[in-house]
Amino acid sequence: SSIEKAAAEPFDIEAREALGLGTDLGGYAIMVGGTNGAHLTSFSFVDILSHGRACALLNPYYTVFFASSIQKQLKKLAHLFSKYGLIDESSLSLDGQKLGLAVAKALIALSKRVGYPTTLGEIEGMSKAHIERALQGAKNPQLETKLKNMPVPMTSDMVDEYMKPILEAALNGDFSLIKIL
Repeated sequence: SSIEKAAAEPFDIEAREALGLGTDLGGYAIMVGGTNGAHLTSFSFVDILSHGRACALLNPYYTVFFASSIQKQLKKLAHLFSKYGLIDESSLSLDGQKLGLAVAKALIALSKRVGYPTTLGEIEGMSKAHIERALQGAKNPQLETKLKNMPVPMTSDMVDEYMKPILEAALNGDFSLIKIL
């Protein structure tokens, strides 16, 4: 994959260009479809993580939470990850939460391949205060539309019940903590 090649060979222009195109596509996706929980909560970690790194770290955990609403996208990702040996071919027949969990684990495997952290607990300076800041930020009335625009819409009243377990799962890598809506 381009990310693996760029991580191994940072001066490979072709790999870097592919990553750049990927970030452009991500930007277009945000403009058309909005953002998700990883993007929303990542800003609470900017003192210890870059925004992009925080999104990459949080995405697997939100993937599990959103799984029921993003099956089409998860199927495409599963096929792509299978091509690169990040997911077992038997996982291609999964659906629902099982597919979401398989894709989340593939995202974690990719992060490990390129030396990225896979839990918030691995980040120097990470504290429970960061989790609380993320939860308080998500409850900001000005961000209510961001919560409602996620693949599994939420209100600020639901943040503690559903978003907190996602962030706690991201803290230690335990997907079983994630409460499904």
